Amino acid sequence: MSVTVGSVKRAFKYRFYPTNAQAAELLRTFGCVRKVYNLALAARTEAWARQERINYNQTSAMLTAWKQTEELGYLSDVSSVPLQQTLRHLQAAFANFFGKRAKYPRFKSRKKSHRSAEYTTSGFRFRNGALTLAKVTEPLDIVWSRPLPEGAEPSTVTVSQDAAGRWFVSLLCEDPALSPLPATGTAVGVDVGLNHLLTLSTGEKIANSRHERRDRDALAKAQRSLARKAKGDGANRAKARRRVAKIHARVVDRRRDGLHKLTTRLVRENQTIVIEDLSVRNMVKNRSLARAISDAAWSEFRSMLEYKASWYGREVIAVDRFFPSSKLCSHCGKLAESMPLHVRTWTCNGCGTTHDRDVNSAKNLKAAGLAVSVCGAGVRPQRRTPGGQPTTKQKNPRREP
Repeated sequence: MSVTVGSVKRAFKYRFYPTNAQAAELLRTFGCVRKVYNLALAARTEAWARQERINYNQTSAMLTAWKQTEELGYLSDVSSVPLQQTLRHLQAAFANFFGKRAKYPRFKSRKKSHRSAEYTTSGFRFRNGALTLAKVTEPLDIVWSRPLPEGAEPSTVTVSQDAAGRWFVSLLCEDPALSPLPATGTAVGVDVGLNHLLTLSTGEKIANSRHERRDRDALAKAQRSLARKAKGDGANRAKARRRVAKIHARVVDRRRDGLHKLTTRLVRENQTIVIEDLSVRNMVKNRSLARAISDAAWSEFRSMLEYKASWYGREVIAVDRFFPSSKLCSHCGKLAESMPLHVRTWTCNGCGTTHDRDVNSAKNLKAAGLAVSVCGAGVRPQRRTPGGQPTTKQKNPRREP
C-alpha cells in the first residue's frame, strides 16, 4: 500500500519561562477556560435530561450572557479566544460521544485536570520568531530547541502547564518540507514484550529500559512524604505534590525520548512494518502485569510508529490479536497445542526446528502482514485501525499470552 505525503500539519512543542505577570495571566486564563467548559457541560447535561440538545452556537451565546453577569464578569478579563476554543472542544467531545467513540464528557477538576489554553490566529501575534499572546504585553521567553519549518506560520498555539510546574507552548504549523523517504524494499515484523521491549523478525532484540522501575524508590519516598502532609491547599502539600510530579515527568520524558528514537529508526530502515493489534486497555487489567505494561508504553509506541509512517511514506500493518504468532512454527507452519508464558524456547514437533518464542512470533507477524500487503484485502477480512492502516482478521485459536 503506497502512502502519499504532502504538506501536513505538525505540532512543534517548546518549553518557555513566563514572567510573573505572564504566569498570573495564563493561570487566570486556565481557570476561566475550565469554568466555561464546566458551565457549558452542565447546561448541556441539563438539556440532555430534558431530552434536548444544545450545540456550540447556543453555548457561545450563553458565554456572552455569562460575561454580562456580576458573578461571572471576570470572564471578560481574559482573552475570549481560548474560551471559545474550549466550547469547540466540548462540541467535539459530544460528537465523539454520540458517535460512540468516547464516553460522556466529564467535568474538569481544578487540581487534576490538564491546564491548557488554545489560541487561534486572532489570539496571538508571531513576528520574527517572537510569540505574543492576547492580553499579554511581552513576547514569551521560548527555548527554541529546534527551528520551525522555513516560512511556517502557526495556525494554532496551545499553552500548557504540567503537574511539575513546567510551561510549554505548542505551535501547529504546515510543514511543506516533509517528504517521503527513499523506498527501501525491506519489511520487518515487530513483537512487543516485557523482558525485551521489541523483538524484530531479523532476530534483533531491543532491551526494555524499564524507566519507571529505575525511579521507583525515589517515587515511593516522595509519595510517602506527600501522604504525610495534611490534606488541603497548604504550601507544604503543594511542594510535596510537585516533587512527585517531577519524578513522574522525568520518567515520561525518558520513555518518550527512547520511543521517538526507536520508532524513527524503524521507519527510516524499513518500508513495511508489521505489528500486532494488541488490546492494551484490556491487558492492563491484569494486576500482576499492569505496571510493567504501562511502563513499556506499547500504545504510545504504536501511535508514534503510525503517524511517522504516514509522514514518510511507509506502511504499517497491524495483524489481528487472535493470530497465533507464538504457537505457529515459522518454518513448517505447524501449530503447537499450547504455549504457556514461561516457555521462551520451544521445538516444533513437525520439523524439529528450535525457536526462540519472540523471534518466531516476529517472523510470523511479518509473513502475515506481507500476505495482506502483496495479495490485497481479499486475502482475509480486514478492518481499519485508528491510524488508518489495515488489520488482518484471522479465525484462528486465541493466542495464549
